[in-house]
Amino acid sequence: MTDASAEPIHGDDPHDPRVHEKLNWLRAGVLGANDGIISVAALVVGVAAATTDTAAILIAGVASVVAGAISMGLGEYVSVSTQRDTEHALIRKETRELAEMPDQELAELAAIYRAKGLSEATAERVAEELTAHDALAAHLEAELHISADDVVNPWHAAGASALSFLVGSVLPMLAILLPPPEWRIATTFIAVIVSLAITGWLSAWIGGAPRGRAIARVVVGGALALAVTWAIGAALGGVV
Repeated sequence: MTDASAEPIHGDDPHDPRVHEKLNWLRAGVLGANDGIISVAALVVGVAAATTDTAAILIAGVASVVAGAISMGLGEYVSVSTQRDTEHALIRKETRELAEMPDQELAELAAIYRAKGLSEATAERVAEELTAHDALAAHLEAELHISADDVVNPWHAAGASALSFLVGSVLPMLAILLPPPEWRIATTFIAVIVSLAITGWLSAWIGGAPRGRAIARVVVGGALALAVTWAIGAALGGVV
């Protein structure tokens, strides 16, 4: 029996290359928001456990937000740029091989389809027809499982990651600054747990994964991070 909650409910055809691009930046966005919530909340809870000075908490929180957003955006840009450069290099290599040794490439394509279970005659016919239609696209899909029209965009991923980190960090900042000092930590804990449950649900929805498991992972991890930083802040605050 399958878990009904694991079924993706995206309205687009999942085989459409545009869906892959949308899911890529949605994934980066959800991860960025999740990181913004946890990292900023953990830092401000640790500081709030050590001191009730609002200015100190604000300075630490703002520094964490700015540094985290830059780090998330830059990290995503570097990672996706590396993937893009690799894909471009593979496309250039395949283009050169098709120009220099078309017969060998045709035989290689037919061999791929024979390995998938087609008869020799059918595999050769499929390879010939696909090559006549678009040789490069046929080889990229069969050999490398990529498309020249679907190369990842590092700017999209970096922008989504940095922006979502900023959006995610707003909640713990408000939760720690708005309530009176005696309610700051408790309010932040509650707000973070609820928001992490939402981002866990979203990440599962995007990937079509079981939602209960995804929510539990992110909530338990976030709660643990808050508890550890609170304990460190309380211990250091008592010493200082």
